[in-house]
Amino acid sequence: MRKQLFIVFFVQLACSLSAQTVDWKRVAQQEENALQEVYRRSSISASWLKGSSFLMYEQYGRYYLVDARTGRQEPLINDQQQFAVQYQTLTGDTTMKADKLRLYGLSLENNDSRYFYWTRSQKRLVYDRATQRLAWDSRPAEKGGATHREGSFSSGAYTKDSLFTMLGDKYNLHVRNNRTGQIRQLTFDGKEGASYCFTSAKDTLRAGNAMGNWRGHVYIHLMNDDSKVGNLYLIDVLHGDRPRLKTKHMPLPDEKNVRQYKLYWFNADTGEGRLLPIEKFKDQEVKLNYEDCGENLYFTRRNRGVDTLELCKLHLPTGQVSVVIQEVCKPHLNINLFSYRLLHQGREIIWWSERTGRGNYYLYDGNGRLKGRITQGDKLVAGRIEYLDLKKRRLVFIGYGDRQAYDPEYAYYYVADLNGKRQQTLTYGNGTHELQFSEDHRFAIDSYSRMDMPTVYNVVDVDAPTKHFEFARCTDKDLKAAGWQAPVLIDVPAADGKTPLYGVMYLPTHLDKTKKYPIISFVYPGPQDDQIPRSFTLDDAGNQSLAEMGFVVINVQPRGSSPLRGHDFYCFGYGNLRDYPIADDKHTIETLAHRYPFIDLNRVGICGHSGGGFMAVTAILSYPDFYKVAFSASGNHDNNQYIQWWGETYHGLGKRGSIPTNMELAGNLKGKLMLVTGDVDDNVPPVSTLRMVDALIKKGKRFELMVLPGKDHGVWSPYYQNLMRYYFMENLMHPTSRDVNILTHE
Repeated sequence: MRKQLFIVFFVQLACSLSAQTVDWKRVAQQEENALQEVYRRSSISASWLKGSSFLMYEQYGRYYLVDARTGRQEPLINDQQQFAVQYQTLTGDTTMKADKLRLYGLSLENNDSRYFYWTRSQKRLVYDRATQRLAWDSRPAEKGGATHREGSFSSGAYTKDSLFTMLGDKYNLHVRNNRTGQIRQLTFDGKEGASYCFTSAKDTLRAGNAMGNWRGHVYIHLMNDDSKVGNLYLIDVLHGDRPRLKTKHMPLPDEKNVRQYKLYWFNADTGEGRLLPIEKFKDQEVKLNYEDCGENLYFTRRNRGVDTLELCKLHLPTGQVSVVIQEVCKPHLNINLFSYRLLHQGREIIWWSERTGRGNYYLYDGNGRLKGRITQGDKLVAGRIEYLDLKKRRLVFIGYGDRQAYDPEYAYYYVADLNGKRQQTLTYGNGTHELQFSEDHRFAIDSYSRMDMPTVYNVVDVDAPTKHFEFARCTDKDLKAAGWQAPVLIDVPAADGKTPLYGVMYLPTHLDKTKKYPIISFVYPGPQDDQIPRSFTLDDAGNQSLAEMGFVVINVQPRGSSPLRGHDFYCFGYGNLRDYPIADDKHTIETLAHRYPFIDLNRVGICGHSGGGFMAVTAILSYPDFYKVAFSASGNHDNNQYIQWWGETYHGLGKRGSIPTNMELAGNLKGKLMLVTGDVDDNVPPVSTLRMVDALIKKGKRFELMVLPGKDHGVWSPYYQNLMRYYFMENLMHPTSRDVNILTHE
């Protein structure tokens, strides 16, 4: 008996000492807040000088001027101390210091770099770079301001000529003829949840309460009819003296009553008004495009199964609707990347399609006839259009899958002619790129980085894409001096043995390769985004500081997690919304353990938030002998009870109740599980976590639950972060055994 007591005491003492082995000071030094202060010293701020082909950048408190045409670089101000003194004398602002000039919004005239101009308090300063003299400019500062284009939509109550006013009562529309003063009620079917008005507090007619838009004398309103949609109820326990009930409409997958769309049209000149017959698909989704297209208005409608989409044209004077383009993609459309552009008021249309298996842009005429493919590349996925040059008949777009890239989801930029005959790369360098155009879009600042490389700055020439040069780069010298180390970029095969997967591995800075370290997989299954950081980020999601405790932490994409790698990759999980990512995660960990012997396969943890929280629970319940600890926050454990479009898009329509749930696997739990939810989360409501809790209780399983009062879907806080840290420290570093079944004591 005394021997047993000694063993228990020894185990408890070992656990207590394990907490002391974590150097919390070092952990804090790896956190984003601490590292950001260090990195800021060498960070670069680059911007264009208005009205010129010159850019300026600041680093270590010094400003430099770069000519984008030649690459010539020189100090913007030779004597910043003298400049600051002149500024203080002229303006009386003593906060401006030589090492903190805070220069922004500078401009040149006629591309002359001798003088730059700077507006402050409605007055303009001019600096002569040759004489180093700062003075008030005698000319007034330029005044900006947007103006309405003739024929564009007006969101106000009045037509632009003030002849008609649209009024709203509690739910319905009334129009007033301002020449006669006559008021006429137009709609009679408005009601709670299906109103034509912004507010429904009073029956009084009010201008500005109507929700639609005028184009000339035609009024258009697209109503979102949620009158039959079921409600989500949340209790805000921290609200004042009494808890408050929060209610919102939230349709579920395969429910009968979901949002409906009604398009109301009224022509004030003819007095005609009606709901237009736009219904093509049952329970369709409709989106209006308010671009100025003359007498036409365009909109898209998408079927509930998310595999068919149509671009439609509404003739405003008559209310006639016609179909221009139809897109069908099985099993579902790539709703994250799909886009289109109307050219020349709809006489031409740029259309995104995944018809080849990878997204590309195509050119159509205004009648919906295909003119040709614009973007090229068998492995390239075309993303957002960054700039459209109609005069030169070309576009600049983001693409994924470039041959230069280590990771196919690094973003690159390309320029392509609309006739499809020429496409050239604009950005060079292995990393994720971002462009900042000059005012005339002739040049661009290209900033690119990777998780293991701070940002590099290039200038690119859009007219001559092969002409580019580096003008500055950030350094990690100060970061390394502060104890930071770059994470490791990793690529591994998926569980199929052939599909490459990419991600990041974080290691403790004091790693001893002769020892064994527990591994934690930070997960997010997508499918709309894999949440892998691809540009330079400090302590992304707290993973580096977590690793500093003595863990190996990984963040690696599974198949089905991203829309950026083509149709087959994106749709991998269709019809298998629970299980599709977990085999890849397990295989990734096993592959890395074989590659890096310091990874301990007997101590495997997994964590995630939202879809990642869902995946973490799926993993520990599907492979209970492999994953020992799981930390799950805000997980959608039952996608039959999650928002409508998610399950219907990524699992399939007409399969009510067929989406497999984590609750069905509750009896498999062997390891340690922490469930976390915010009590006012209206994205993944707490009901999802509590139903998971109920399933575990019914199976007699022991676990932990943390409800964070007042927290919505964004649960992150210092408390949350340290809760996760301690949970992994106490259960993964020095795991202990205990009864799992709290009912049978087995």
